[in-house]
Amino acid sequence: MSIKITKTKTEKKNPPVAKVRVGLVSASIWENKTEKGTFYNATFDRRYKDSEGNYQSTGSYNLHDLLALSKAADLAHTAIIEALSEAGEPAETEETDEGEGA
Repeated sequence: MSIKITKTKTEKKNPPVAKVRVGLVSASIWENKTEKGTFYNATFDRRYKDSEGNYQSTGSYNLHDLLALSKAADLAHTAIIEALSEAGEPAETEETDEGEGA
């Protein structure tokens, strides 16, 4: 029997550059520096307590969460525009292919 051990380079994950919270909904803003410039993405989650009383996160939103999600998205957008402005980067007004979902 042969055993192969391969060392992998573990990269330390960078924390979000900003977080926005509206009620139980939060937005994390991530910075991505590339040769084309600096791009930002936002991820959203909602905190809740499970049946054992432990806090969990989900990407699912009910009727009562949607306004908080909308406000968190608005605040995340504002934070990204401000970060771009501070960095001297132009704020893109058109959609680009740099996002996750593209």
